[in-house]
Amino acid sequence: MSLDRLVLWRHGETDYNAAGRLQGHLDSALTETGRQQARRAAPRIAQFAPDTAISSDLNRARTTAEAFAEVSGMPVRLDKRLRETHLGEWQGLSGAEVEHGWPGALATWRSSPTWAPPGGETRIEVAERAAEVVEELDHEHHGTALLCAHGGLITALTAKLVGLPLELWPGLGGIGNCHWVVLKRRTGTHWRLMAYNAGAFSAD
Repeated sequence: MSLDRLVLWRHGETDYNAAGRLQGHLDSALTETGRQQARRAAPRIAQFAPDTAISSDLNRARTTAEAFAEVSGMPVRLDKRLRETHLGEWQGLSGAEVEHGWPGALATWRSSPTWAPPGGETRIEVAERAAEVVEELDHEHHGTALLCAHGGLITALTAKLVGLPLELWPGLGGIGNCHWVVLKRRTGTHWRLMAYNAGAFSAD
């Protein structure tokens, strides 16, 4: 038994997104815009007809996943391994505040999946814990799995699953709020990228 397809769905806009602050493991809430994004995207996500659905346990992902559950009637399981990158001492700060306190560190972090913010984790570590979830699903389910998670995790997991060399990980762009990635099984543990940063509406 193994999965044929993965749908990785990012949460809607949060108060921290709107304020331009880094969230990491902080449990921020969706804005009204974020809730509307989730409600608009949920029917599109439901069209993938996932056989199982799992969400990060952080509020912003959980609330987004609830919009899918309301449309589909499918229960959504929570898993803390799908949380966003832990950003350590940067959590809650703006980009300008990080640059002031750690000059040049943001650029280093964005360009190197092996580098972690002080007290935080690397993108490699994030991808590995998320890949554990996928591996377990492979032994429990077939068909399509939906993971409702976070932009940094989705990008790192995508890079790992399609086998990108580490130096190419920064070449993947960010994922918009309530946008998604679709991967299909190629062979064995390898996946093929079918859609990236797709959205229900181009204006999202």
